[in-house]
Amino acid sequence: MPQRFKKESVDEKDEPTSKKVESNIEGAVEQVQQEVARGRAPWYRVLQRTQVLAAVCIVVFLLFGLLAGYVYFNPVLAIDVFITREFQENQNPWFQALMAFVSWLGNYPPLFSILVALTGAAFWLARLRLEALYIVVLSAVSTLLNIGIKVLINRPRPTASLVEVLQVVGGKSFPSGHVMSYMAYWGLLFALGFILFKRDRWWHYALLIVPAFFVVLVGPSRIYLGDHWASDVLGAYMLGGLLLGISLWIYLNLKQRGVTLT
Repeated sequence: MPQRFKKESVDEKDEPTSKKVESNIEGAVEQVQQEVARGRAPWYRVLQRTQVLAAVCIVVFLLFGLLAGYVYFNPVLAIDVFITREFQENQNPWFQALMAFVSWLGNYPPLFSILVALTGAAFWLARLRLEALYIVVLSAVSTLLNIGIKVLINRPRPTASLVEVLQVVGGKSFPSGHVMSYMAYWGLLFALGFILFKRDRWWHYALLIVPAFFVVLVGPSRIYLGDHWASDVLGAYMLGGLLLGISLWIYLNLKQRGVTLT
């Protein structure tokens, strides 16, 4: 009898705790929804954003096509070699560690995929389901597009005879896979943070600063480590930005029409 009474007492204590956790989760989700509602832009501003995005995407597409064609016929460019050597003149250990840190996550595609999936799940639980779908799908499309263009352009990576290769990797060079994957994931998080939320809380700024840090520094890190030429990085920023821009253009139009996933 004492043991049975003790077990029932524990169950009675656990029940309020589970309800409290569930209540806290619901409260957090409701707070996120309120923040999204506060940050929602008027229709005319959304229309302006979509028009600007469409114009920028057209220009970037043309420039990327020119760059891709040029490196296809000229795999090694003197300007690329010069830029890499200039980058690698700074041999400070702290700087090399920073460059390696920025690229580290992209060196392990399975780990990066888990991060993308967890982020998508977090947005889904916050009832931002269209955004959750975008996070997962955009990263997948970016990876497939990068692989396809690398096969098509077939550009060799930098070699030790031309520059210092601090991190040896395989595969083709144009465009940089790290930069494209970071643009798809971190770039989208930055855009969603800018679109969905007003910037009046510390975590609003964190949602902008952290993604911007990785997007800005991943390109220089690929050049510094000798993994890619500067033109590989430029092409990846252009193509990744183009893919992100098209995705945001579709996203803003869907939001304007009130499309959500339930």
